[in-house]
Amino acid sequence: MKNIKYALAAASLAGAAVAGTQAYAFELGVVAFQMSAETQARCANTVGEKAKELGWDAQVLNSNGSLETHASQLDNLIQKGVDAMILCMSKPVQFDGQFQAAKDAGIPVITISSGASPHTLFDVTPNEYVMAAEAAIYTLGSINFEGNILAQKFESNTGARIRGEVLDLVLSENPQVKLVGEHSMARTKSWQDDVRNGMSALILQNAGNFGAVWASFDGQALIIDDLLKEGGMEKGDVALVSIDGGQEVYRRIKDPYSMMTATVAIPFEDMAASAVEMMQKIAVDGVAKEDLVPGPYLFIPATLVDKTNVDEFIVE
Repeated sequence: MKNIKYALAAASLAGAAVAGTQAYAFELGVVAFQMSAETQARCANTVGEKAKELGWDAQVLNSNGSLETHASQLDNLIQKGVDAMILCMSKPVQFDGQFQAAKDAGIPVITISSGASPHTLFDVTPNEYVMAAEAAIYTLGSINFEGNILAQKFESNTGARIRGEVLDLVLSENPQVKLVGEHSMARTKSWQDDVRNGMSALILQNAGNFGAVWASFDGQALIIDDLLKEGGMEKGDVALVSIDGGQEVYRRIKDPYSMMTATVAIPFEDMAASAVEMMQKIAVDGVAKEDLVPGPYLFIPATLVDKTNVDEFIVE
């Protein structure tokens, strides 16, 4: 009987320990600004998967391109008292108040492709200036650095804005190439319609008067590609260059009926995995951020993909 009592007591303690472990599992809040964009979905979903592999409780949220929703989701996670947050393509300037509140509450925050903030640990990102230069130079090279191009920009995202500014700088040094039309995406919630309407008008206005189209990210390029095909263009009529990378873009680079020519591929899954790995070291293992990342950015290299190497990136 005595042995039975000891066994029952041990079982009770073990159960309590398991329950305690479950109750105090590391809780990670994951927020993506707009998961209808493939890259943001890849980013947030990978963060969630990697966190769960560590036994963390990961809550993945989608703001659907709404500033109000994003703010509310961040506020709720902070009030809930999560242990940490990883944010995909967030907006540090617009949500400085939330970022400050998270810091004041002792909640470490790592962002991905969002830009730096004094209230976060760091931003995991490719070097936007390097990528932007590659995409801009490739675009001009596709027309032998002479002729006209169109551009689709996006000012509200830090990375996309840098890409547009670098394009302008490259153009300023190459006056023989003219930007005959540009559209800046203004809406985020209905961004596809915004791009479609704006670029459709530019393509019509400049029919036969441009040799390449530059887009600040691949989601825009896919829409533009459809518009060009609807206009009767064939591969080789114009070059279409953008930045981000993804299976649909890679397939179109190979597609003989697509205008898609090249992209600078960002390793979103690697970036997401690095964010989780760094959060583990800092928030769980207690490693000082400065010992891991010396500044406000953790740079992850990107790769230019065109017909010469696209087969290496396509997943069958």
